[in-house]
Amino acid sequence: MDTKITLVQIEKPESINFILGQSHFIKTVEDLHEALVTAVPGIKFGLAFCESSGKCLVRWTGTDPAMVDLARKNALAIGAGHSFILFLAEGYFPVNVLNAVKAVPEVCRVFCATANPVQVVIAETSQGRGILGVVDGSAPRGIEGEADIEWRKKFLRQIGYKL
Repeated sequence: MDTKITLVQIEKPESINFILGQSHFIKTVEDLHEALVTAVPGIKFGLAFCESSGKCLVRWTGTDPAMVDLARKNALAIGAGHSFILFLAEGYFPVNVLNAVKAVPEVCRVFCATANPVQVVIAETSQGRGILGVVDGSAPRGIEGEADIEWRKKFLRQIGYKL
């Protein structure tokens, strides 16, 4: 049996965050939608899910047409059964919804939650496609020094994530 390994680059604007995961049931689409709007009222997002049986369609939902378009396009490019991709509009962040996403009973795993450039590592067999993992951002260029620690602490307080 031949297996082909490919990389799929996530296509998105630089400032947009997304969550890539795996689940196990078509019900995921509606349950994730409910979890998101409950966690952050008024949230703007787009979600797409790759159905892996039956019609094998990219199922989708969302509250923001541009994010829905991104989700559908990227889910189709990934094409891995039972994977989902959730794009958050500008000003919304994974840290605010990640626990709600992980608490959805159908969610098996989260591969990444980031605004970084991401490559999805895909295995393709005669049966279909699966996500092996992700390359999230760039490799480290060194160890942070005292000035870097000071910058990090100041930055987190500046954006309101630490007191």
